[in-house]
Formats: sequence, C-alpha cells, structure tokens
Amino acid sequence: MDKSNRYDKFLQLRDEFPFFAYEGYDYSYSGHGLDIRYYFNLSDKFHFSPTIFIPKKEFFIPEEEIMELLPTLVFHLGLIELISYWKAACPKQLIIKPHALSPDQVLWWKKCWFNGLGEFFFLNSISTDIEQFIDVKVASEEYLSPIRCALKPDVIVPVGGGKDSIVSLEILRKLPGVTPLILNPRGASVHSIFMAGFSHAGMIGISRSIDPLLLELNDSGFLNGHTPFSALLAFSCILSAVLAGKKYIALSNESSANESTIPGLPVNHQYSKTVEFEEDFRAYVKEWISPEIEYFSLLRPLNELQIAGIFTRYPIYFPVFKSCNVGSKTDSWCGKCPKCLFTCIMLSPFLNPDQLVEIFHRDLLNDTGLKPTLDQLTGITPDKPFECVGTLDEVNAALQETIKQYGDQPLPALLHDYAGLNPSVIARPGPRETKQPAMPPAPVLGNSTFNDLLNAWNPFNFLPPKFEALLKGVLRG
Repeated sequence: MDKSNRYDKFLQLRDEFPFFAYEGYDYSYSGHGLDIRYYFNLSDKFHFSPTIFIPKKEFFIPEEEIMELLPTLVFHLGLIELISYWKAACPKQLIIKPHALSPDQVLWWKKCWFNGLGEFFFLNSISTDIEQFIDVKVASEEYLSPIRCALKPDVIVPVGGGKDSIVSLEILRKLPGVTPLILNPRGASVHSIFMAGFSHAGMIGISRSIDPLLLELNDSGFLNGHTPFSALLAFSCILSAVLAGKKYIALSNESSANESTIPGLPVNHQYSKTVEFEEDFRAYVKEWISPEIEYFSLLRPLNELQIAGIFTRYPIYFPVFKSCNVGSKTDSWCGKCPKCLFTCIMLSPFLNPDQLVEIFHRDLLNDTGLKPTLDQLTGITPDKPFECVGTLDEVNAALQETIKQYGDQPLPALLHDYAGLNPSVIARPGPRETKQPAMPPAPVLGNSTFNDLLNAWNPFNFLPPKFEALLKGVLRG
C-alpha cells in the first residue's frame, strides 16, 4: 500500500460514524471443535459478524473443564479482532458491552491498538495521537476473573511457513508434547509441519474468517490498511494453549523486529513482534487472563542473519518454505516484493547461487528491476519497506559477505551496483560499468560486521531457562 493523504476522509468518516460497539460474542464447543462468532456495530449502519473455528483434537482437555474458562479467553480475542473493523471508519467512540475493563486495561488496549495501527495512520497520512484517536466507553460492570487451570509443561509453536518458525520448530520438535499451531493454514505452513514429522492430528489449526462486508467497505472507499496481525495470533495462541492444556507458547520473533520502519518515528510494521509488545502482552496475560501461561519468543536473542544461518542447516525445507505475502494464496515466491529480495539476501552468504535460484525459481540478485527495493533495504533511500524485514545493518552485512565470497568472479547485477554505491565495499571488476550514484551511498557498517552479527546475543528476552539452553546449544552448532 502506497502512502496517500486520506486525512480528510478520516475526519469525514469520524463525523458520519460516531461510534463503534463490541456488542457481544457467541460460542459453542462440541465434538467438532470451538465455534466463535463476534458481533460488531458501526454506528447502527453496518454490522459485522466475523468467525473463528478451532477443530477439536484428541489432546484437548475435556469439555467440562474448559467451558467455564471460555468467556475470558473468547472475550479478549474479540478485543483484538475488533480493530480490523473499527479502522474502516475510525469512530471517535468505542463501546465495550460484553464485559467490564479496568482503567489500566483500557490504557493497555489503547496502546496496543494505537501502536499496532502505526503503519495504517502513517500511510493514510492520518494525524492523531494515543489520547485522541479513540475514546473507550465500558458499558458493563461484569468483570471477568483470570482463569486458573492445570497446564502440562508442553509447548505450542506457531508456524507461518517461513524460515523463522521452521527454525523454532526444528529446535523444539523432539521435546515431548510439542504442538505446531497454524492460523489460517496454507501450503507452506502445512508442508513445513509435515516435513518436521507432524500430522494434522498433532497440530492445532485455527480458521479465521473476515466478514465479507468489511471487504465491500474497503472496496467502496472506506479506510484500509495494516493491523497488528501478530497480536491477533498472540491472543489466539492463549486460547489454544488453554484448550490444549499446554503451558508454553514459543513464538519466532527475532531481535531485528524492534527496528522502526520509519527512522525517527515510532512506526513499525512489526510492532506486535517487538520485545516491547511481548513484554506488555506477557504482563497483561499474567494479570488478567491466566498466570499459568508462558508466552515468549524463542528467537528473540537472535538476529535475522543468525536465523538464516541456522535455517540453511535444514535443506529439506528449501522446497516448501515461503515468506512472500504477495504469493501466499498461490504458495509461491512472487519474486518482485521486498520480502522475497530480503529473504534471498539473508540466505545468500550461506547458499550458492544455484541453490538460491532453485528456491526462488528466478535469479533475484540479477534482477535490476529490484534495485529500488534494494535501496530501501540497504538504507540508500530513507524508509524501509513496510514488510517483515530485518535491520539495515543485517542487510548490508549479508551483501558485503556475499560479495566477498564471489572472489574475482563477476558479480550479479544487484551486487555489482551495490559494490559501486557503497564505500565500504572495495570496487570490483564486473560485467557492467560502475555508475556514479544519484543518491547518497548506503551507510557504512559501524560495529556490526557479519561476524559480529553471527555471534550476537540479545540479553533482553523472556526465555525460560530450559529453552535458553536449547537455543544456545543450537547457536553453537
């Protein structure tokens, strides 16, 4: 989504649609699974009823034990689901009707929604702040107590089909009671868990359906944009962990997710993957949902280069993993987006050119049409792409290491251009003449060299000791 000025539209819609209400929810739990339906109301003019379904598994706890726990879990999942519908018109007032929230909870949710919508506000040129963007009215006096439940020391691993979650799954898969979880299963995620030795019977699959009316409003000119999907995944995992009676939820978010997408602004495409969100979410779950559950990111101490290096130890996944959002519906790499090029760059120091072509079905490093994207990823242009990509240091370090590995051989077109533009790369002979840059060159790496990044460890993480020991063992090889 390109940046556009929709601030006038934002003001118009807020006047036309003064409130958004979380009216309630229904759920049923049967031999088939858990069916949930939410009811949202946009100023009595549009009504939305999105659904979530979790098929029942043999390892789920008995029905009589789960029923009294479901209201707390289902209600909270609705609080993150609603933001996708609120953003269509951004009403000034949000009314919460099913249950009460304390003032501290309201503040927590306002921070989650506001920061999670940072990209949405930025790309729509909407000027607002955390105080003004929404007024939350709680229309119930019925508080839900945190739930108490006996959980096994087993771990749930959300799998999206990309290299990060595959690395987590490989590290943890031999532990007893490990269960992959997929939100809206697709080819790459399902094939990845099969490669890891799991079956449908041993996984948790969540089907989330968007109300078609929202898509119609988007097409007709209402506001649209990025929402914090990883926060939705987080609350879905909490619900699933209780259903399955499992204590640990191991995400695959790395330290690189903490870097802002827009330098100097708190706008981060990956906000709900950051350590800030993780810390906030853990505290919220402990106080208001269940103190027994442990939510953490297994890969938080690592950066993207370290994860890529570990991933390349498992070539069995090369044909099935996918990280491309554009090609997600066709289970393919589109070969044109920032995520495709970034993933290729991260893998390039560890794999030879033929292996990269075999994975992406094209020679991305020779595609000159990707030069503008490369400029974004390396910092030549001011803003990073609004995608789940790593830091500028990681991209520059990977490119420079890859260039070294070519020795005296001709460089692919993108690497050749990069070597000429970046003063930290020694000029090299190649098949094309080096041109003078039209923009300032990419930043020279300071203290973050390739080897520095490979040996890094982010101490600010929430790993339980046994998982920290596992990760350090893998990192040592």
